Amino acid sequence: MGDIFETEYEEKEDISQFDDYSDDSEKSDEGFVCPKNLYSAKLEYSCEGVYVTAPDKLGKLNPGDGVIIPTRYGNDLAFILGKPTAPVGIKSGDIIAIDRRASHDDLALYQEHLEQEKDAFDIFREKVAVHALDMKLITVHFLIDEPKALFFFSSENRVDFRELVKDLVSVFKMRIELRQIGVRDESRITGGLGVCGRPYCCHTISDKLPSVSIKMAKEQNLSLNSTKISGQCGRLLCCLSYEYNWYAEAKKNLPNEGIHLFYDGTNFKITDVNPLTQMLKMLGEDGRLLEIPAKRFQKEGNRWKII
Repeated sequence: MGDIFETEYEEKEDISQFDDYSDDSEKSDEGFVCPKNLYSAKLEYSCEGVYVTAPDKLGKLNPGDGVIIPTRYGNDLAFILGKPTAPVGIKSGDIIAIDRRASHDDLALYQEHLEQEKDAFDIFREKVAVHALDMKLITVHFLIDEPKALFFFSSENRVDFRELVKDLVSVFKMRIELRQIGVRDESRITGGLGVCGRPYCCHTISDKLPSVSIKMAKEQNLSLNSTKISGQCGRLLCCLSYEYNWYAEAKKNLPNEGIHLFYDGTNFKITDVNPLTQMLKMLGEDGRLLEIPAKRFQKEGNRWKII
């Protein structure tokens, strides 16, 4: 998807195929929970944030404490970030129960694994070169609770890595799992600077990858130019989704662009609607360009008028 923004899009062009979007409109807001022993935690190797609950016997957990939690790959070490002060939209399925507090041995093994992962990174790339595979290694991680190594890589194509896995098993003498991830996940893990000059939102502000669509850029009156709405990963900017709901709600109480109305003896066409400044621009048949506050527009039935 890195080459999809060669030119500015025209309105008639079908660009829905470029969206990272799923329709959440039918999802229910019911069933949200907030247990008393709820904490935010982070898996360092993937920059993935999770909500966890602690049994009473663990006592109070402080930021930086290590805990062992079940993950999709097996029990692993996560670090406590703190207690959420105002959690929103958390469902029971989003919460993980802490298995135990990390021991000194767990933390020592974690530090040992960090060094081993550096060597494993080089070994993996050597084996990939030997097998002439089109793979870019993103990160390596060794689990705490079992002898298992995870290799996360990206590739533009499907890769047959069966022979590679055999070689890796012979070297590391443990279970090997290779996971192909997308460009958005790669950016979330590795981090970097966005077009705004700030660190990636997906790496620092939120590890969740929100659904993003061209519709969100249009709703905010943004240019559909590649340098404006695409991130370093080549996909639509995650930040397009952050203010979309506000813009969509604000525009419900404003006339749409293109609407015609009669004012001051002339027919006008609304050419620009700015929800932030609450100002609208109109172009008249007599050539006049007026800028009028939104509060002066009033809807009567299906028609708008200026008061």
